[in-house]
Amino acid sequence: MALNSLDVAKKAAKAADEKSAEDILVLGMDGISILADYFVICSGTSTTQVNAIVNSIEGELEEKIELIRKEGTDGARWAVLDYGDVIIHVFHDEQREYYQLEKLWGDAERIDWSK
Repeated sequence: MALNSLDVAKKAAKAADEKSAEDILVLGMDGISILADYFVICSGTSTTQVNAIVNSIEGELEEKIELIRKEGTDGARWAVLDYGDVIIHVFHDEQREYYQLEKLWGDAERIDWSK
């Protein structure tokens, strides 16, 4: 059974949570951005944790949906995983505070990913 984009976003959030990601948000981008249906934003406190979160998300989704593009894992300060309708941002906490994407997309609906 194919996953819809909301399922992908929730699975990504749960995979990030398994690696103790902080402040995990799933934002519904319908009517706000043409880039994706959902953004997942989370952060880690070290480059090691950022890489662990990215690996956990990729492992959870690898057989379910194609990863279109991955950027930023070399320095592990801000990684982006593009799954088409779902874009996942994994920040080092310092970068997250600096860029404040959740404020940029402040009108987006916050989705409860824990259900």
